[in-house]
Amino acid sequence: MPSPHLNDLIAARLSRRQALRLGAAAALTPLLPAWAREARGAPLVARAAAAPPDAPDAHLWLKEGYVATRLISWGDRLRDGAAPPMPLESAEAQLGAFGYNNDFIAYHPLPAPPGERRGLLSVNHEYTCPRLMFPGLPAPAAEDPDAPPPLSPERLRVEMAAVGHSVLEVRRDARGWGVAWGSPYARRLSALGPLMPLRGPVAGHPRVRTAADPEGRAAVGTLANCAGGVTPWGTTLIAEENFNQHFVGDPEALRAGPPEARREVNNLLRSDIAAGAHGADWHLVDPRFSIAREPRESNRYGWIVELDPRDPARPPVKRTALGRFKHECATCALTADGRVAVYSGDDQQGEHVYRFVSRRPYDPADPASGWGLLDDGALQAARFEEGGRVVWLDLTWGEGPLTPANGFDDQGDVLIEARRAATLLGATPLDRPEDVEVSPLTGRVYVMLTQHKARKAPAPASPRAPNPLGHIVELTPAGGDHGAREGRWEVLLLGGSPEAGGLRNPDNASFDPQGRLWVTADAHSSARPPFANGLWRCEVDGAARGSAERFCAVPAGAEPCGPCFTPEGDALFLSVQHPGEGSTWEDPATRWPEHRSDRPPRPSLIVVERAGGGAL
Repeated sequence: MPSPHLNDLIAARLSRRQALRLGAAAALTPLLPAWAREARGAPLVARAAAAPPDAPDAHLWLKEGYVATRLISWGDRLRDGAAPPMPLESAEAQLGAFGYNNDFIAYHPLPAPPGERRGLLSVNHEYTCPRLMFPGLPAPAAEDPDAPPPLSPERLRVEMAAVGHSVLEVRRDARGWGVAWGSPYARRLSALGPLMPLRGPVAGHPRVRTAADPEGRAAVGTLANCAGGVTPWGTTLIAEENFNQHFVGDPEALRAGPPEARREVNNLLRSDIAAGAHGADWHLVDPRFSIAREPRESNRYGWIVELDPRDPARPPVKRTALGRFKHECATCALTADGRVAVYSGDDQQGEHVYRFVSRRPYDPADPASGWGLLDDGALQAARFEEGGRVVWLDLTWGEGPLTPANGFDDQGDVLIEARRAATLLGATPLDRPEDVEVSPLTGRVYVMLTQHKARKAPAPASPRAPNPLGHIVELTPAGGDHGAREGRWEVLLLGGSPEAGGLRNPDNASFDPQGRLWVTADAHSSARPPFANGLWRCEVDGAARGSAERFCAVPAGAEPCGPCFTPEGDALFLSVQHPGEGSTWEDPATRWPEHRSDRPPRPSLIVVERAGGGAL
C-alpha cells in the first residue's frame, strides 16, 4: 500500500498547528481594502472550434464544456492588480509585480468563511524574452541567432527582477476565483534578492565562498526557476534549473589562473557554462555573473530552495543536500518508515534522475520539525537496467569512485558536482528528464522525458534513437516503498504514437485527485511543422492505460506549465508561459491574453473549471 498522500498530511497540519495562526490571518480579511476583497479574474475568450488545433494560433483552446479565467499576468502589481504602462522599464516596479514566464504552481489552502475558499499560490518565474518585453531591439543575427539583444543597464535589472518566484493569495466565492490584491502574504523573490542562506553539507564550503560572501553562507536571490514541489509540512520547494544561462565567460581561460579557479574549469563545462553560449548579459550590471570575476559564483545556484509561503518573515533557504544540477522539480513522497523522498530530474539530454531520502522520518504530529529535515540524508541517482530493473545509487563521499583520487575531497564536492558523481557511479543517461510525479493512489512514479535528438542507440528506459518526441517512464518502487533500493521500470507512453493522442515532448505533469496524470507538451516554437503545445489527460491504469487525450492548446509560441489542482479537483491552475516566443514586440505572433494593440503578449496564470461545476 502507498504511504499516506501528502495532501492528507498537509490538511492535517492545517487542522492542528496552523489553525490558530491561519485563523487569525483569515480574521484580517475585513481590514483589507475593498478592491482586495472584490477583485475577480477576467474570463478568457477561448477558441470556439470543437476539434483541437493541429498548429498554434493567437488564442487559447479548451475542451468543450470548460471555461478559463485569467488571474494575473506579467507586470500586474501585487499591491492592487494594476498593469503598469508597457514597456515595463523599472526594476523597482518589476519587483512589486508578477514576474515573467510563470512556470510551476503550488496551491496551499487557507481557512476561509463558509461557502468560500482561500489559498496561497507559489509560482515560479523561469526566464525572460527580451524581444517581447521591450521595443526597439534588433532582430537576431543570422550568424548568431541565440545572442542576447543589447539592453540598457536598467532593462537588464528588469530582467533580473522578473525571474524568481511570486506568492499570491487567491480566493473563490460565488462569483469565481480572483487574486486578493494587497494580501499580507504576497511577496516576490528574484535574482536581486533576498539573501538566501545555504544549508546542508555545502554551507560554508570553500567552493561557494566569493569576494562578496567570504564565508560561503548565503546566496543572493534565485533564478532559472522551473518546476518544484510541496513538502508534507506545507512548504514550497523551488527548483533552480538552467542557471548556466546567466553566467558568461570562457572556462578554459581559467586554467591559467589561481588554483581555486583552475579547479572549477571542468565543473563549469559540465554545468554547461561555455564560451560562446548565450543567455543573459547580467554580468554587465552585476560582476558575480562573470566567471572570470567570480569562478565560484555559479556553484551557489542549481539548488532546491525551500520557501514557507505562510511566513513572509522567514527567509527562503537553499537545501544543498539535494544536490546541484539543472533541477526540473522536487516532488515529495514518504517512505514506508516515514522518511521523505524527493524526486528530481536533471533537464538536459544525457543527464540523470535523482532521489533524495532524508535520514530522519517526518513527524506529522510536529509539522514544525519538517523545516530543516532536508539538510541530512542520501542523494541517489537511478541506474536503469535491461529487463526492467531500476537501482538507486548513493552519491556518498568516500564510497566507490567518489574519493580524492577523482577530485572529491568531501561530501560538499560530491553535491556541487552531482552530475559528474552520478556519471562515475554508472547512473543512466536519459532523454532530458524533466518532471517526476508520484501517483496519490498507487505510489508509482512517472518520469517525463522530453527528447534526445542526438541519441545514437536505444538503451534501458530509452527505447528510441533518435528521440525527438520524448516519452514517459513509469517506476514501481519495490514493495511500494520510496526508500527501497530497487524497483521496476517500463515505458508508459511514447510521444507522437497513435495512443498518445497527439502528445509529444512531455514536460510538466500533475495528478488529479482521481489519479489521472495530466501532462503538458513542450515542443519548441521553432518546431517544423508548427505544433500546438497544450495539456493532455493521460490514463495510467485500466483498459485505457497509456492513452492520452488533449484538453487544451495554448497560443502561438507559448508553453503550458505547472498544472496544479485544488484538493477538491474542481479547479486547475495553469501557467501559460512565453506566448509569442520567437517573435518581437513590434510584430508578435499573438497578443494573448488581452489582444490589445498597445500591449505585448503577457505570460499569465489562468484557472480552468468545468462550465457547470464539478471535478474536471
